[in-house]
Amino acid sequence: MSVPIIEIIRATVGLSIQDMGRTGTTAIGLSQGGAMDKLALIEAAALLGKTHPSPAIEFMGVGGSLRVLCDMAVALTGGEMTAKVGDRLLQWNATHTMNAGDILELSAPKSGVYAYVTPHAELATPRVFDSQSSHVSAGVGHWLQSGDIVNGTPMALARSLKIRAIDRLGGGTVRYLAGSQTDLFSGADLKRFHATPFRASHIANRRGVKVDFDGAPFTPQNAHGIVSDIIVTGDIQMTGDGEPYILMSECQTMGGYPRIGTVIPADLPILAQAKAGTPIRFEQITLEQADTIVADPITTMSLSTRLSTLIRDPSEISDLLSYQLISGAVTGNDDAAK
Repeated sequence: MSVPIIEIIRATVGLSIQDMGRTGTTAIGLSQGGAMDKLALIEAAALLGKTHPSPAIEFMGVGGSLRVLCDMAVALTGGEMTAKVGDRLLQWNATHTMNAGDILELSAPKSGVYAYVTPHAELATPRVFDSQSSHVSAGVGHWLQSGDIVNGTPMALARSLKIRAIDRLGGGTVRYLAGSQTDLFSGADLKRFHATPFRASHIANRRGVKVDFDGAPFTPQNAHGIVSDIIVTGDIQMTGDGEPYILMSECQTMGGYPRIGTVIPADLPILAQAKAGTPIRFEQITLEQADTIVADPITTMSLSTRLSTLIRDPSEISDLLSYQLISGAVTGNDDAAK
């Protein structure tokens, strides 16, 4: 039965409910949407013992606070925030059992941009095209506001686990596939594109991420006459000033800027989590290499080897005296006195 499970105490910019997004809607002008860092949702599912990712509350670059309205486990993944319940610090990339009335305070991410609180519950938010993700720019769902109540059906409390998260918060190499417009760029420009040390720009949101660089713009040859056509998440557009702009979860579905290629889905979390100034490089891979990556996806099962038991600090356990801490205790009046 669905009940109130979370109250938003302090909402900040870009707070929303996101899942893995929707498929099959490009033809009607609706892009995939969903979490910017979908890997964080897969890690949360592994922590909570689920076979498939479930919706989470996505924080975009800033903190916030929420009150848990029932006893429930939550998983904390993605961009690393400082998380506290009262004076107690909660480890990131881990599950925690929350008691009804607990207020979870979250700071802005210390590393990364997008952070996720995944309740161990079936959320009762509306499904649109088989997804519970908000896609506000398309009129689907809404930004969460202070005072909003999230309803759902709590599931059995999960084990306290932590996960060795896949490294993606410090930038790195982003792999991409050539496309139908790659040949518009000269061989010299392609070589320079691969050799250029880019850095994430402050111009970034759920629609796309711009990267800055030093040097001449990347100008396509014979680009006159390009007409708008279908674009997808991961496309690397070269804007009118010759600077790369990578389309992300809530990108438009039609566009006319020339595209040098398309970032593979596995590497989109690197771009999503890149704060301004984070180093980024691009590497073109073959279709065969991409197929190999797709054939071995990151799943909750493959992440199981990264899980371990979360050991709590005894000073943080309010009901410590209710636990039997010593096994084999005796009264002192037994055979030892004989």
